[in-house]
Amino acid sequence: MRTSIATVSLSGSLTEKLDAAARAGFDGVEIFENDLLASPLTPEEIRARCADLGLCIDLYQPMRDIEAVPEDEFARNLRRARHKFELMRRLGADTVLVCSSVSPQAVDDDALATEQLSRLADLARDSGIRVAYEALAWGRHVSTYDHAWRIVESAGHPALGTCLDSFHILSRGSDPKGIEAVPGEKIFFLQLADAPLLAMDVLQWSRHYRCFPGQGGFDVAGLVRHVLRTGYEGPLSLEVFNDVFRQAEAGPTAVDARRSLLLLEETVGRAALPEPVVPTGVAFAELVTPDAEPLNALLGALGFTRTARHRGKPVALWEQGDARILVNTGPAVRRDGTQLAAIGLESPDPAAASRRAEALLAPVLPRRRAPEDAPLDAVAAPDGTELFFCATGRPDLPDWRADFEDTRPAPAPAPLRRIDHLALTQPWHHFDEAALFHHGVLGLHTQESVDVADPYGLLRSRAVTNADGSVRIALTVGAAPTDDTVHAQHIALATDDVVASARRFRDAGGSLLPVPANYHDDLAARFAFADGELETYRDLGILYDRDAHGVFRHCYTRTVGRVFFELVQRDDGYRGYGAANAPVRLAAQHAVRTLTGG
Repeated sequence: MRTSIATVSLSGSLTEKLDAAARAGFDGVEIFENDLLASPLTPEEIRARCADLGLCIDLYQPMRDIEAVPEDEFARNLRRARHKFELMRRLGADTVLVCSSVSPQAVDDDALATEQLSRLADLARDSGIRVAYEALAWGRHVSTYDHAWRIVESAGHPALGTCLDSFHILSRGSDPKGIEAVPGEKIFFLQLADAPLLAMDVLQWSRHYRCFPGQGGFDVAGLVRHVLRTGYEGPLSLEVFNDVFRQAEAGPTAVDARRSLLLLEETVGRAALPEPVVPTGVAFAELVTPDAEPLNALLGALGFTRTARHRGKPVALWEQGDARILVNTGPAVRRDGTQLAAIGLESPDPAAASRRAEALLAPVLPRRRAPEDAPLDAVAAPDGTELFFCATGRPDLPDWRADFEDTRPAPAPAPLRRIDHLALTQPWHHFDEAALFHHGVLGLHTQESVDVADPYGLLRSRAVTNADGSVRIALTVGAAPTDDTVHAQHIALATDDVVASARRFRDAGGSLLPVPANYHDDLAARFAFADGELETYRDLGILYDRDAHGVFRHCYTRTVGRVFFELVQRDDGYRGYGAANAPVRLAAQHAVRTLTGG
């Protein structure tokens, strides 16, 4: 299907918005009136610019407070409409959005609304323009799509149809099934937006919290299915009012928007994308660092062994059980300390996984490799993390470990079994995009978003995981963008005995994150422990949690650069991440940083 986006959904000047929409692959745009009024370009120049970019102008919007008003006011509205229709002729737009009135002068009189909208449609038809009448969820007298349709149907005017907007319909809890009673040719336009499920004034909800389909809690796909059953043949268009999007760079936002529509089309059966290839495990985590010594010491204390070195790059492989860490000290590493730069994901079909990622607009990253290096495709996640699709130990596919020269010493015990989960801090304007990316591109299940209290604000966290939990990624965004502690990344390592692993780490010279005594005093009030158990947790800084499925014990290392490690023990099917303990961990990290000055 054709796709379109309202310019109000993007930040920047009108020219920047048009360029971003075209680069993202949209077929058309809705020109928001404020964007045109603020542009130095004439309507003819805007029309030419869109044509050069391959964009149609699908809608001009909005016209407000038109119908069901006193005759003298309506005469002024018609005068205003004549001017707008002439502007649209110069712009090359043939459909105008008319929102249901919120004017205090509007009266509750459907017959009057029908008559005045018919007269407006007469004027529009003479100018070669169609009028798409939309029910605002906060309209003074017309606030539901079925009410707006009754007025349009009563008018029976060929130049008057309806515009359906998923936000206005779903935010009111209206049943979208009734859309199927509307003839497809009378649906002049379809606008789509999702939103988180919030209990608040619908106008403020609409103006500040809309998001792209798949990023909120609405069943946008279900609504689109109802619309398609009418025979609607117009574009799928995004109209999203969002404070974050208005401050973010237009280009990435447009790509995020286009990806959301591709996934929506796939869901409703209108797009043939490569099938999702869900990762089955974590092959490796790659850390980049300008100074490997502190990191090497930390890995050694954790029980990792440096087993191999890359043939052509300054990258060392550290292993313990099935947990693998790459340490990259190359010249391209970032200068702001140790960071988690890349993740290797085990894939049943790496080539197919890469094809889906590319089809969903994930940037395919160029890779500098020698001819003998294993072919390994990488794409960039929204936060810039490189994602590699790997096949480790598969005889039928290239193994990335073949690029490394073995320097393995005698095997060591492996108390840490594998990477349990990874925590990635997102730029504040990419949080919703990251969740949709990991779900749509990688096929991971998205869990509910949670808020975590930090001493200097709030953190939002949302986990994505595969079915058996062998891939778990926690996506986090903080409210303190200048604080490196808040924006630290971490790697959680699974163990069958967190107490033994913590002691082994400390005995090897590692420093565990100290936990305030008040936390363990509170644990004693909340849970019953065996004799000496709580004292052990207090000594080692181990935190404790339970859910409906099991028990979680975990502790943390000190931070190196922007990275720290977590030792975790899941018992009896525990599914969470110890979110209840996150405020304690964050406060402890702030305290350590304040004490040490870094």
